[in-house]
Amino acid sequence: MLIPVIAYFIIFKYIPVSGIIIAFKRYSPFKGIAASPWVGFLYFKQFFHSVYFGRVLRNTLMIGFLSIIFEFPMPIILALLLNGIKNKIFKKISQTITLLPYFVSFVVIAGIAINFLSPSTGVINGIIKRLGGNPIYFMQKPKYFWFIYIFLRIFKGTGYTAIIYLAALTAIDPNLYEAADCDGAGRFNKLIYITLPGILPTIMIMFLVRIGRLISVSFEEVLLLQNDVILSTAEVISTFVYRRGLIGADYSYATAVGLFETVIALFLVIFSNKLAGRFRSEATLW
Repeated sequence: MLIPVIAYFIIFKYIPVSGIIIAFKRYSPFKGIAASPWVGFLYFKQFFHSVYFGRVLRNTLMIGFLSIIFEFPMPIILALLLNGIKNKIFKKISQTITLLPYFVSFVVIAGIAINFLSPSTGVINGIIKRLGGNPIYFMQKPKYFWFIYIFLRIFKGTGYTAIIYLAALTAIDPNLYEAADCDGAGRFNKLIYITLPGILPTIMIMFLVRIGRLISVSFEEVLLLQNDVILSTAEVISTFVYRRGLIGADYSYATAVGLFETVIALFLVIFSNKLAGRFRSEATLW
């Protein structure tokens, strides 16, 4: 039973890793990988000294940090709210409603968002104009991009991620809540001293995963919201690799940038895992 799974990972995950060698070569599709000349760290140096390095790194990190600050806590809050609902029917309906956006393609969500924010026909600007204000060009002003992107991520993924925390909540011993009731503990005290400590290992593991993805901003989602006017805040490492590698056909340069992104992500996972181990050993990945 494991053979197809192992074969999948070997063929589609491990064998392609050998392709990173072109980051150190002046790769030509006509010469092939083996015949292409070695250039060492030339493309890494070009990227680090280019005008794009600071911009794409800043945008990637800022989106990652904003995601941790605003997006990461939302599933936890939603799970706690759903867990506190006593009416089972209302609880199931609420969970279903919050889960539905996850199954909608981000292409559709991005299209709806662009239409909602349109300066001429958008609902948001329609409300602004009715209140006597001037329409705001949300998708043409770089300062709005990060927050629009984070909001759409929250809208789409919060309900799905909350399932993980709801599962963790079911593992908490009900006797602890009964003992707390006998001691006269209120909802807030039970939340602080029973619920949150009970799901803390899950929160830490999810946090470690999120830290590892801090620099790996979703390529498709950013690209769908991007336009040339807002590239100063919308261009991230993944979209830069796409433009330079696939559109510009500079495969070695794009591979070098992608390898840089991977190394930073690995470092972040190792660092955050060690940091978590100092506070709580069972909340680490290894």
